[in-house]
Amino acid sequence: MPSTRLLAAVDLGSNSFRLEMGMVQQGQFNRTLYLKETVRQGNGLDDKGCLTPEALQRGWDCLARFGQHLVGLPDYDVQAVATQTLREARNRDDFLRRGSHLLGFPIRVISGEEEAHLIYQGAVQAIGASLDNDNQPRLVLDIGGRSTELILGVGTQVLHVASCPVGSVAWSMAYFANNSFTPGAFEAAERAARQLLSAQQPVFAASQWRQCYGSAGTVNAVVDVLTANGWPGDVVTTDGLNWLLQQLLHAGHADRLQLPGVRDDRKPIIGGGLSVLRAIFDLLDIQQLTPCSGGLRHGLLIALSAYGGSD
Repeated sequence: MPSTRLLAAVDLGSNSFRLEMGMVQQGQFNRTLYLKETVRQGNGLDDKGCLTPEALQRGWDCLARFGQHLVGLPDYDVQAVATQTLREARNRDDFLRRGSHLLGFPIRVISGEEEAHLIYQGAVQAIGASLDNDNQPRLVLDIGGRSTELILGVGTQVLHVASCPVGSVAWSMAYFANNSFTPGAFEAAERAARQLLSAQQPVFAASQWRQCYGSAGTVNAVVDVLTANGWPGDVVTTDGLNWLLQQLLHAGHADRLQLPGVRDDRKPIIGGGLSVLRAIFDLLDIQQLTPCSGGLRHGLLIALSAYGGSD
């Protein structure tokens, strides 16, 4: 195996596409490039379950830009995967065919179960702390645009996974379509999320784990807002989520939401994301959640680094 390798992971999520590149030197990964674009393909499915021409083009344009950074890399040092929106899209082959050409590398649609495994491995790397010798079970959750992954594991070993079709983009479209924040909308959104996720409660309830970690989009967005408004940045609690809910209700509409830490691209989907996160806290009796920086693309990079390429 070469002593230094440049690796790249491309994550085609329902809300954002991400590219992360870095060097592996003596077993350590050092980031050299990170790009994120809010493509929001998750709200680009028409009533027939196909990506609209506009959603297709947004994705292709982003992949063309990403591809410029990948020229010259060998196939075995690049992984590109797509998740829930492209699992659902009936015209996904049309998107993948052109998208792979523009990116310069094949794009693979992964199952929810494989996505969950990769998320956990990425989270474990970020958590660190001698996990191979840690026998305390932990829950990792990832609320994406159109799916939520729940993973129960011990150390680096995955025990149980679930991938459920509930997420920030899907729930915002279904319950906050006019970008209005009302008590009724949140009540309906949270009730629907609890109902959809209820089958997972026995496996992932608080009695089954000792620590809970949150990865990726919705959790990171919530942490950004809470931290910017004086809440601790290393933990999310029910009190923090209740406070954020009150701020959204006070604003009444995404266009009137002037809250430090809320990015403009997050405003249209923060209602859906918050409602799903609150539902999970309630259903699984989570008292506090620790954010972690690792996620799907980091799991991809770990898998790439374990593969020796042409050697």
